[in-house]
Amino acid sequence: MGELIRHKLAEMLSRSEVQDDVIAGHVITVPQVRLSPDLKLATVYIVTLGDSGTDEVIAALNRNKKYIRGEVARSVNLKFAPDLRFRRDETFEEACRIDALLASQKVRQDVDKD
Repeated sequence: MGELIRHKLAEMLSRSEVQDDVIAGHVITVPQVRLSPDLKLATVYIVTLGDSGTDEVIAALNRNKKYIRGEVARSVNLKFAPDLRFRRDETFEEACRIDALLASQKVRQDVDKD
C-alpha cells in the first residue's frame, strides 16, 4: 500500500499536478512512504534535487495536503485516505555520516588491530 501511495505522489509531483510555485520550482523525489499499521497515517519522505529548499517544499506540500490526500485516495481506491505527514529523507545524509565514521583514523586503528 505504501508503494502505491509513493508511486501516485511521485507521479503527481513529476507532472506538476499540485498547483504551487514552490513545488513547481523544485525537483522532488519520494523515496519512501511508511504507513501506520491501521493505515490512517502515511509518513512521506521527500528529497529535493541539490537538497535546497526542502523545508519550503515541505511547507508547500502541507499547504496542499487536502488536495494531495484526495487524489491519493481516489487513485489508490481507499475508503479513507491516510493523513499525510511530509518529512525530509535523511537516509543519504546518515549514510554519509556513517561512511565518515568508518573512514576515521580511530575506527581504522580498531579494524587494523584484528
